[in-house]
Amino acid sequence: MLNTITRSQRRFTTAIISVVLLSAATVSNAETAEAKIARAITAAPSDITNDATIMDVDGTILRAGTNGWICLPGVGLIPDDQHPMCNDAVWMKWMAAAASGTAFTTDVIGVAYMMAGDPMMNNDNPMATDPNDDGVWRQEGPHIMILFPDMDVVADLPRNPFVGGPYVTWDETPLAHVMLPMAAKVPPK
Repeated sequence: MLNTITRSQRRFTTAIISVVLLSAATVSNAETAEAKIARAITAAPSDITNDATIMDVDGTILRAGTNGWICLPGVGLIPDDQHPMCNDAVWMKWMAAAASGTAFTTDVIGVAYMMAGDPMMNNDNPMATDPNDDGVWRQEGPHIMILFPDMDVVADLPRNPFVGGPYVTWDETPLAHVMLPMAAKVPPK
């Protein structure tokens, strides 16, 4: 009986130590606000980011700004994403609508910068998660995104991201917008 208790106590102690060490590792690996700010400001030109509000993906303000732009260290709609973006007020409303699954409309043009690129995305379906689903998947390098009050004005733009130049992504959804790539890309294999 004594050996069983000792063995149980040893297992319990080992489990507690493991939890404490894992917790310490998680805390030590937590990204600092300064690191998040440094990544967020890579999303747009400095004349935007110098006075932009820097907001973490959870809504915490990391640095107050004065110019109306909001830069994030990642896309909050994508878990653990680290592709920074800087949005005007229209894009922030778009992000809120996308996050809540509500309809989005605008009466004015909206602009967002992602000069550090974005993750692999399905160009047709914003909810797709499997790159093997036969959809058109692309990973954009540096780019600007534009929202229009009336997507009919961009009806002649391609929907294919690999033909070069601006194209429409997520067409046929309320989240449709125009991508303006700043670098060439090739289709994923």
